[in-house]
Order: sequence, then structure tokens, then C-alpha cells
Amino acid sequence: MQSQNPMIADFVKLANSAAGTLAGMTREARETARERAKEAFGGMDFVTREEFDAVKTMAAKAREQAEDLAVRVAALEAKQKA
Repeated sequence: MQSQNPMIADFVKLANSAAGTLAGMTREARETARERAKEAFGGMDFVTREEFDAVKTMAAKAREQAEDLAVRVAALEAKQKA
């Protein structure tokens, strides 16, 4: 059985309005924080994972080539001394 007390009905309306307002404020605060984070990190030069992996592969290949060249130079120097 529902109460017909207008005071309780007003209180329920007030509570529902407050809950809606609080939910809206929470959503707005979250969106504002997200936008500020985008602004803060947007100016930084971050690389994508694909770019990082590509450069890592290139560096490994360059390291291997440098090691191979060092071996060849050492062999040529040894041959020249003999």
C-alpha cells in the first residue's frame, strides 16, 4: 500500500533529483578528466607499438651487421699483418 503523504512524495522526488544530478556530475567530471589527460599527453611524442617494434628490428639487424663487419675487419687486419 502506497503512502499518500505529500511530504514523503516530495522527499522521494528530491532524492531522485539529487541522484540524477550526482550521476550527471560524475559523468561530467570523468569526461573533463579524460579531456585533460588527452591534452596533457597529446603534446608528448609517443610511438605506436608497431613503430617501436619496427625500430627494434632495425636496431637488431644493424647490431648484427656491425658484429659481422667487426669480424671481417679483424680478419683483414690479421691478414695484413701476416
